[in-house]
Amino acid sequence: MTKARERYEKFFYTRREFLKTTGSAAVTAGIAGTGLNLLGSSHAFAGNGVRAGAPPGTGTPGGVSQSAGRPNIIFILADDHRWDHFSCMGHPFLETPNLDRIAEEGVMFENTFVTTSLCSPSRASFLTGQYAHRHGVVTNHTPWNNDNTTFMEYLKAIGYDTAFIGKWHMPGKELPRLRGLDRFITFTKEGGQGVYYDCPLIIDGVETPRPGKYITEDLTDFALEFVRRPRTSPFCLYLSHKAVHFGFRPPEHLRGTYKGIDLQLPPESNTFNTYTRNHMFVGAPIPMNALYRGYCETVLSVDEQTGRLIDALEAMNVLDNTIIIYAGDNGHFWGERGLYDKRLAFEESIRIPFFVRYPGGISRPGRRVRDMALNIDLAPTLLDMLGIPLPDEMQGVSLAPAFQDPDASLRSSFLYEHFPVYPIPIPGMTAVRTDDYKYITYHDNVRPAELYDLRHDPGEKHNIVNNPGIQDLRSELEAELERLKRETGYRYFTRG
Repeated sequence: MTKARERYEKFFYTRREFLKTTGSAAVTAGIAGTGLNLLGSSHAFAGNGVRAGAPPGTGTPGGVSQSAGRPNIIFILADDHRWDHFSCMGHPFLETPNLDRIAEEGVMFENTFVTTSLCSPSRASFLTGQYAHRHGVVTNHTPWNNDNTTFMEYLKAIGYDTAFIGKWHMPGKELPRLRGLDRFITFTKEGGQGVYYDCPLIIDGVETPRPGKYITEDLTDFALEFVRRPRTSPFCLYLSHKAVHFGFRPPEHLRGTYKGIDLQLPPESNTFNTYTRNHMFVGAPIPMNALYRGYCETVLSVDEQTGRLIDALEAMNVLDNTIIIYAGDNGHFWGERGLYDKRLAFEESIRIPFFVRYPGGISRPGRRVRDMALNIDLAPTLLDMLGIPLPDEMQGVSLAPAFQDPDASLRSSFLYEHFPVYPIPIPGMTAVRTDDYKYITYHDNVRPAELYDLRHDPGEKHNIVNNPGIQDLRSELEAELERLKRETGYRYFTRG
């Protein structure tokens, strides 16, 4: 057992104890829909690191009953929010005090990545803990499979109140039949992308107009209503924002915040405004600086609404017994190397924020973890924290040991995958990223392979794949890429 795992298991109760108390069959039965409530167990997770053994009592408004002991969980997922667009990451002008607070009072996984840099595949990976080629949502046009299991089913099985509020954006003939949800609020307008103003919501199956509503605030209002409900059980809220996806429309009171400011876009962004080599704009030409200004002002709204949620938890006296996780579903290019949008395997596209705040379970808050984390790690992390045995189908790892040990080792490499879809001019690809290198190959060799030395070329501007003297390195990375494909059961989808 590693030192990190030993420290972790001294704090959180172990999977063995969970199995001894409930039995793996009980968890399976709960997920199948028998409605098992394990909150009365003497081994229920306690937010202060001890077991709660008192008999069930009266619930506290909006919080978790003191007898239940388990922490509340809030996962906030933003769209296209790049890892470095926070004031705590040294952005030259963005001010994000509420999002910064999550990182500064918790732990920041500063090298977190998505396994597919695209909305629908990434969102399915957060929910299932699986690569896109496993859960099947390989592009924005391939449907969600209702046989997929989400981490929220496991939480419901041990007694959590659950809600999914916000952007779903995975195609299918109808909205998914998500098991284990008490509340499901989403939207289907614009192919599931939604719109920033007046976006009709489907509230527990009923389409409801929302005239005069700004979507980030509207979704947060519903989130607040959910967490404030009187209850005797802990809650899990999955809050999934439309922002900051294309459209980049901030609320009126934030519009113009960065008017006239030096946006500090890369020089390459000045050479185009309607077409880049990886994306085609639709409609009238839009200058890159106008797009970027709207993006940054829209980020401010996500920060503002996150602050409302944190303030409410604090007022309810449940903030410190709530695990809060903030992440983005993928990154975004803003002119680097003449690129816009995402999908390619460069850092701007695949790297995301991942902040975790939970005072009862994090030692030395304010730390930054350098080891690589992935979007597929969210589900196993939450299950591991609650003592739920990790199912074999989950392909991520638990990040929980790093909450206690700054030297916890998570992984030394990971597989990146992207599958092509017409008419976006980006081929399918696979890549391996290690701490020091990135090696990229393209389906059917439609583009030459690429190799970058991340230590000496963090901007990935110099492809060294054909440099003299690197053949051994290339062979090692090729072998590692093939190993990862085998271990994850990689399949080559030719169409999306």
